[in-house]
Amino acid sequence: MIKIAPSMLSANFAILSEELKSIEAAGADLLHIDIMDGHFVPNLTFGAPIVKAIRPYTKLPFDVHLMVTNPGDYVEEFAKIGVEYFTFHQETVPHMHRLIQHIKQCGMKAGIALNPSTPVSLLEDVAADLDMILIMSVNPGFGGQSFIKNAIKKVKQAKILLEEVDNSTAVIEVDGGINDITCVPIKRAGATVLGYEKYARQWTSVLCLILGDPKDEAAEVN
Repeated sequence: MIKIAPSMLSANFAILSEELKSIEAAGADLLHIDIMDGHFVPNLTFGAPIVKAIRPYTKLPFDVHLMVTNPGDYVEEFAKIGVEYFTFHQETVPHMHRLIQHIKQCGMKAGIALNPSTPVSLLEDVAADLDMILIMSVNPGFGGQSFIKNAIKKVKQAKILLEEVDNSTAVIEVDGGINDITCVPIKRAGATVLGYEKYARQWTSVLCLILGDPKDEAAEVN
């Protein structure tokens, strides 16, 4: 069953605790938290202190996506906070296997994110150890971008790769440009988590589709 992970970046930060309660009540499965450093991506968001501060206000698992040049420096700090998924970008790390093992040793689940131009094949030698493959369907660092259709092919490739290494527990998340149209082919391709920019009840139509609404079979990406 597909899970929904609303992005914290889309929340109203003036009433953040209320927003967290709202998405939890509306049926969210994870809270997607984008950490940007202003170097790997142009924008700057927030760091571990903010993530720690909101931890008491929701029971949702934290799905932390690090768009930073030095993700290894944050592993132990986020583990202490109680992060569920710690996902770093393949493009930032020369020793993926080492970092994956460190994440797991600290009690978190390890994920790797791939930019739109990064092939899934680069994960062949670590796929068996992963808990998540995050397919970027937009270029990282900015909200509101259009869905890149090549992500559908990459989801299919990621699914095949996980099957080949007998990894039946890892999830495939897609992040960027997800709406009530794009969610359909993403679901068909094999995605199991949708990182969604809209917040709270704004993703009701997406939930309807991924749970088997009859319109599912008719919807396509333009």
